[in-house]
Amino acid sequence: MLIFMKKTKKVPSMRPSFSRRDMVWWCDTCHTPLLAGTCSHCGKPAREIRLTPPGDARPAFSFDIALVNQVFSDHFGNPLIPSGHLALLNKVPDPDRMDEIIVGGGVAGSLKYIPAEHRWEPIPRPEASVFLTPTRRYVVVDNGAVPSIQGEGASVLAPGLIEIERSVRKGDEVFVMDEGRHVVAVGRAKVDAGEAESMDRGAIIRTRRNIPSTCVPGEATWADAVAANAKPLEGRESEAISFIRDIVSKNPIPVNVSYSGGKDSLATLILVKKALGAIPLLFADTGLEFPETYRNVEEVSQYYGMPVIRAGGESAFWRRFETMGPPAVDFRWCCRTAKLTPMETLIRQQWGECLSFIGQRKYESFRRMMSGRVWRNPHLHSQLSAAPIHHWTALYVWLYLFREGAPYNTLYEQGLDRIGCFMCPSSDIAVLRHIARTHPDIWQRWNEKLEEWQKQQGLSAAWIDEARWRIRGVPGEEDSNC
Repeated sequence: MLIFMKKTKKVPSMRPSFSRRDMVWWCDTCHTPLLAGTCSHCGKPAREIRLTPPGDARPAFSFDIALVNQVFSDHFGNPLIPSGHLALLNKVPDPDRMDEIIVGGGVAGSLKYIPAEHRWEPIPRPEASVFLTPTRRYVVVDNGAVPSIQGEGASVLAPGLIEIERSVRKGDEVFVMDEGRHVVAVGRAKVDAGEAESMDRGAIIRTRRNIPSTCVPGEATWADAVAANAKPLEGRESEAISFIRDIVSKNPIPVNVSYSGGKDSLATLILVKKALGAIPLLFADTGLEFPETYRNVEEVSQYYGMPVIRAGGESAFWRRFETMGPPAVDFRWCCRTAKLTPMETLIRQQWGECLSFIGQRKYESFRRMMSGRVWRNPHLHSQLSAAPIHHWTALYVWLYLFREGAPYNTLYEQGLDRIGCFMCPSSDIAVLRHIARTHPDIWQRWNEKLEEWQKQQGLSAAWIDEARWRIRGVPGEEDSNC
């Protein structure tokens, strides 16, 4: 007789949902993500994708896909994302970094970074089996156990175990399959394979229940996705251009575009040029930007015929570093020192005051979600700021840039989803370690500065090795433009 264990732990409530305009849809005919409930290309209704809030999904570039496939292949023996398929990544709340992986219009799993172990962990959902067949880290259970496992979230117990793949170790993510080798659940191993084979009783796998998702395989390109979203893109562009012209008509002061080298400010630049023509670009040169960002600023300036006016804050940053140490998530003196104060000085000297169009979006943070579309920073009184793309999601921005053939920063194709100062303390440890590998020269300079401060203050090696410098533990300064 088979014995099954029912979980007594309460199943978490359903994730918060967004209003309809904030959702991501999928066209199973064109195999593309959608910004609205109807496909602009084939005209067919789409289905919604349930994402973890805030749901600001972005395209997975070739680097991202290669990372996902490498991690899944190393763990389960096969890649997750098939060649030619469009995929999205959705950053979700986590102590460091975790991204949901959307492929075929459904959430097939997640990729989580484990800072203490310097590694990425694949966290599959049962839907991942649509795209991969595990040859490592799986168990096979008696068919009689399946109803309890699927319907009640029961753990896999020793009496119901038929096979456990030899590489399974305690703590591993595993697939649970029935006797026909069909995936019926996913979960985490409670024991090693060797121990499981000798057990007569007890739990082998603690299964995990997920919100069901639908994955439909099919190839497409981002050009297909642009065509499938033609109507919503046209609508958002028209609204943004009207907003720009309206703000300018109400504020007869010099106008510019605040350009950072990132995707959001690039989309804003394009909209402003369509609305007003060529105007100056305002670039806050902190001295802490990536080489690729400096190249992009020059390329964009030449491409669109819009001159760059720079505010330099590098010397002020390093002067304050000598007395304050590195900025931290909860002590971000860097923004005011390296950006706002130099910008205030420049604007007063250049124009007295100005209207700057800024690529700020409400989905970037809760604070920005609460922000208005037009504002004045309390530390930058001479600048009136306006955000044409305040209501755009990251997917809107990317599809718009693809549609326009815009020269976006190549860093996005190198594994970064956010462009700013290379050592920003708000970055995840996963991102900082990635930058240390891809940009060793600029990271070495930063590391030397950290080592100097570490010695002066008598701090432990873990302060650098574990990126503890990112957290000060005291209330500090923060700015909405960083």
